[in-house]
Amino acid sequence: MTSEAEFIDLLNAHQKIVYKVCNLYMDNKTDREDLFQEICLQSWKSYNGFRGEAQFSTWLYRVALNTAITFFRKDKKQVQTSFTENLPEISNNDDNIEEQVKAMYKAIGKLNKIDKALVMLYLEDFSYIEIGETLGITPNNVAVKMNRLKIKLKEETEKNYQL
Repeated sequence: MTSEAEFIDLLNAHQKIVYKVCNLYMDNKTDREDLFQEICLQSWKSYNGFRGEAQFSTWLYRVALNTAITFFRKDKKQVQTSFTENLPEISNNDDNIEEQVKAMYKAIGKLNKIDKALVMLYLEDFSYIEIGETLGITPNNVAVKMNRLKIKLKEETEKNYQL
């Protein structure tokens, strides 16, 4: 298998990662599509440097997040995201749960780009070691940041939801 075919197979198998990052950082469809293309391009350009020391998914998260964070810096655009758009339907008898989820996503939307990435990886059940490898910080730094973010998100969610 050629490296191009191998890359395409790996990218197709892990494209949900790219979609998640695009949805996390971009608010409208056109920007998400542009970012998706940019992530694919940057992944292909970087693929020769992929040594297999980490899983492909971890490597792809790193490339995708770095691309998303720097994507609009070239044009000096400010990207605003809205996490209440495209929320999954919650089937539960308690109507308050959906409002709580919306409040949490609204709180996440207010975080800076690095903190959003950290929360996203945490919610994807990545270990602190894997999050650290992906974001280029130590696992201890991940733990400290996550503890602070949990408190911040709880306070912000309570403020938005009025518990």
